[in-house]
Amino acid sequence: MTAPLRIANCSGFYGDRRSAAREMVDGGPVDVLTGDWLAELTMLILAKDKLRNPDGGYARTFVAQMAEVLGTCLARGIKVVANAGGLNPAGCAAAVRTVAAEAGLAPTIAWVEGDDLLGRLDELRAAGVPLTNLDTGESLEDLGVEPLTANAYLGGWGIAEALRRGADVVVTGRVTDASVVVGPAAWHFGWGRTDWDRLAGAVVAGHVIECGTQCTGGNYAFFGEVPGLERPGFPLAEVHEDGSCVITKHPGTGGLVSVGTVTAQLLYEIQGPTYANPDVVVRLDTVRLADDGPDRVRVHGVRGLPAPADTKVALNYLGGWRNTMTFELTGLDIEAKAALAERTLWSLLPGGRDAFDAVDVRLVRSDREDPATNDDAVAHLRVTVMDRDQARVGRAFSNPVIEMALASYPGFFTTSPPSEGSSFGVYWPTLVPAALVPHVVVVGDERIAVAPSPTHDGGSGEIEPVGHGLVFSGSDEGAVEVAGGWDRAARRPVPLGRLIGARSGDKGGNANLGVWARDDTAWTWLRATLTVERLRELLPELRELEVQRHELPELRALNFVVVGLLGRGVAASTRSDPQAKGLGEYLRAKVVDIPEPLLPGPL
Repeated sequence: MTAPLRIANCSGFYGDRRSAAREMVDGGPVDVLTGDWLAELTMLILAKDKLRNPDGGYARTFVAQMAEVLGTCLARGIKVVANAGGLNPAGCAAAVRTVAAEAGLAPTIAWVEGDDLLGRLDELRAAGVPLTNLDTGESLEDLGVEPLTANAYLGGWGIAEALRRGADVVVTGRVTDASVVVGPAAWHFGWGRTDWDRLAGAVVAGHVIECGTQCTGGNYAFFGEVPGLERPGFPLAEVHEDGSCVITKHPGTGGLVSVGTVTAQLLYEIQGPTYANPDVVVRLDTVRLADDGPDRVRVHGVRGLPAPADTKVALNYLGGWRNTMTFELTGLDIEAKAALAERTLWSLLPGGRDAFDAVDVRLVRSDREDPATNDDAVAHLRVTVMDRDQARVGRAFSNPVIEMALASYPGFFTTSPPSEGSSFGVYWPTLVPAALVPHVVVVGDERIAVAPSPTHDGGSGEIEPVGHGLVFSGSDEGAVEVAGGWDRAARRPVPLGRLIGARSGDKGGNANLGVWARDDTAWTWLRATLTVERLRELLPELRELEVQRHELPELRALNFVVVGLLGRGVAASTRSDPQAKGLGEYLRAKVVDIPEPLLPGPL
């Protein structure tokens, strides 16, 4: 049998642990070193960087990491594949070439481009591409804004081509997070464009390790079970020729690789039972996990569907300016104090509340009755204003807040002095036909065009259900009645998280919430109990929002997509948790009546 390809991750976001590259290269056998630097928010950050410096727009920390490990990688034949090129993959490649030359090294460095569609938007519109918002259906043309970024999510075949042509380092712009694993696996094993199941398996491997230590115990619901969580090791995917893989980490490193930690990451930021990538559509309902020994989880059985005809494109534009001032409210009559503060503030501003494009007011009741400490007595009134006019949300808004200091409710103080407004960006997801998106590999003086993936394989297109099959549920369809006599069992009010795990995150303006059970019995109860309506009862913020519910029985999991919870995306969200990172833990803290036979030991 062909030996597995050992693909390591050393970054889950721009700003991740700087030493991770060195840890992965020195910690044990590695064939490919990869990382993900490009969260949706990062593209906006890099755009602002490029506005300040046209030679910028890429992840500089990656270049610093290469200065530390490139010599070792070349000596041991370790390939490096990174999406750290951001908005300037050629510039990033040049920077790596510079640090290599300074170290007396001469690697073959390739880069992948074509994802940047910013200069082609008019051309695409003329070709009949509407660029409508995937979440809201709005027209970009009607919006009348000039985007700062417009980047298509490319797949892994450009990376595979660069490696086939001898590249030691491959730098990309916006590819999907999983593509940095798919490309090396397809190159190493010689997969074809229609090897859907193998490609789907590699996408799953990439999805599991793309966020670094999130699959080795980081942000894990049952974190008390994770040893050495102060410094968890970064993950490895041992990818096999058939597309299956084993998720693991280097021996002696902190953290944990278990069916639970891998399940948690599999549920992260997905949007249902199918997971579309440019190279293949993954059927997440077919993913199977098995314990393969200490810190080893086997991922197998993954089925794939032909690649989608359209490619996702993420645009960002400047939405305007905003400012936030927070009033601290202490002790008695919190709601009356908040009402007085808000009423007074609007009376001091010409035009009042209606003077701004948008206003968000949130009263956070962190105070407690009969407080044990001063902090226990404090609630927060957070007022955020947003407008296209910077001056309107600057000192013109914040100074009047401070002017209230000696003339308002008792105990008045704020969390900050008056400040100027700051700009915010808006995320705009859309689709473009894959045939209209160039995919180009640059190696030396040669430019190689990569054709789009085929969108069918000539078959009927029908795939037999695997396991429990797919369940697409936008309401409560698919929920089952309570089994096992639990409707007659004694129940105890217990936080939901004592029984189930959860992982949540953002996808543009939507929040993703994955919930899973740890055994079949708890799964049957969870599937029957946590309907859309029950979720809305537990989380009142969701009552007026569209909630989609999907079942993944092979993982004993439910996936919820909450449409619009984050507004216009993380950069524009006014929530205190703009990326919905804590949404899952919020749900787990809710007290529900759980049948006693399901409860694990003493609580």
